[in-house]
Amino acid sequence: MEFHLQPHVLVLPYPSQGHINPMMNLCNILVSKNPDILVSFLVTQHWLPLTTSQAKPRNITVVALPDLAPSANTLDAAVHAVMTQIEAPLQGLLDDLSPPPTFLICDAFLSWAVALANRRNIPVAAFWTTSTAELWVQYFHLFQRNHRCRQEMLDYIPSTSWIEESDIPLLNENNSKLLQWALKCCEWLPKAQYLLLPSIYELEGKVVDGLKANLSIPIYTIGPNIPYCSLGEKSCNPNNNGYMEWLDRQPPNSVLYISHGSYLSISSAQMEEIGNALHDGNVRFMWVTRGESPRLREICYGKKNRGLVVAWCDQLRVLLHHAVGGYWTHCGWNSVMEGIFSGVPFLTFPIAMDQPLISRLIVEDWKVGWRVKKDDKLETLVRRDAILVLLRKFMDLDSDVGSDMRKRAKDLQLMLHLAIAHNGSSQTNIKTLVNNIVQSGSNRVKDIHSLN
Repeated sequence: MEFHLQPHVLVLPYPSQGHINPMMNLCNILVSKNPDILVSFLVTQHWLPLTTSQAKPRNITVVALPDLAPSANTLDAAVHAVMTQIEAPLQGLLDDLSPPPTFLICDAFLSWAVALANRRNIPVAAFWTTSTAELWVQYFHLFQRNHRCRQEMLDYIPSTSWIEESDIPLLNENNSKLLQWALKCCEWLPKAQYLLLPSIYELEGKVVDGLKANLSIPIYTIGPNIPYCSLGEKSCNPNNNGYMEWLDRQPPNSVLYISHGSYLSISSAQMEEIGNALHDGNVRFMWVTRGESPRLREICYGKKNRGLVVAWCDQLRVLLHHAVGGYWTHCGWNSVMEGIFSGVPFLTFPIAMDQPLISRLIVEDWKVGWRVKKDDKLETLVRRDAILVLLRKFMDLDSDVGSDMRKRAKDLQLMLHLAIAHNGSSQTNIKTLVNNIVQSGSNRVKDIHSLN
């Protein structure tokens, strides 16, 4: 008789909201396909309250890891802490968890987790958290070619236009330490047993094919890893300021939704310029921001009441609302996937890291958005007059240019929805991944017997 362990997946995201959210969404999808799969989702103590407060299936358990050292208060220090302080407590968990883990899904950036799983003979899937094009740049331009020279243009990405050095902030001398960790990630990436991409094949097919031709491990596009599975459930919003009711009162496609993400932020001077342009253009808007400037208060709470500022919202539900006609975004990958899922065009305002390249994909390759900045320098202050001209063109629903862009956005939306439908490309890959996870239970029994 063949025995097998219950499939038990250990999931280890990088401790940041933009990494935790897509991996939790993936877990929800996996257990919906096979309720016999157990998931232990690992987060540091700092992220424990937020992660446990979210509704999740009973077979997903959130497990706390120790917090990072208090001195990790800069980006470089925080990354160094993640890369050096979490491995030891994770090794203890691997010894103590019951049933024993049979499969590991880790953030691809955590190279040491791939090494640890290999030593423990646990199958490991590396989860890349951003665009496939960004992976191509990091793996083939920065790692394999050990990019050292300074040049304005970099080599061609399959299906993507030539990119400029400014599209890759990792090459900025201020990011030299982060670049070294990124290269370490690339070194260990082929040593994982699987590579998971939070994209859909139809969106980045040529670059996915290029990766498959150069890497020997199975590569699955399993995106988008956004909370589309929970859209039928009642929204859980602890900070409900009536924003959905406010949207209900606005005309169709009249509201510009603005968000610069949950981690990085723009300068107060830039916020003032954006706020002044919104005021001058009489643009309806909903802005999610942790800080609220006096100018924003004046615009939102004046007689015209054309705007709303909130600290948090259920972003996917907002983007799907009929009143939302455009999305001003920092170009985080999860946010862009939510925008495509919702069929809205973009105004791109990248801030750091992978965002300039994603902005280029939106504007030049997919042609479903426009840049706010005319250059790619992240520190550039964009003035109100330039923003005003762009806003008026972007929110003009009757213009031919705007109409064509909105049609392309709807075409991408359909492409994405077909990928997650029955027998779609992402659904097929998820089914294969689930089968691999289930098989890992049988294989782990054989490994344990061989060690004994």
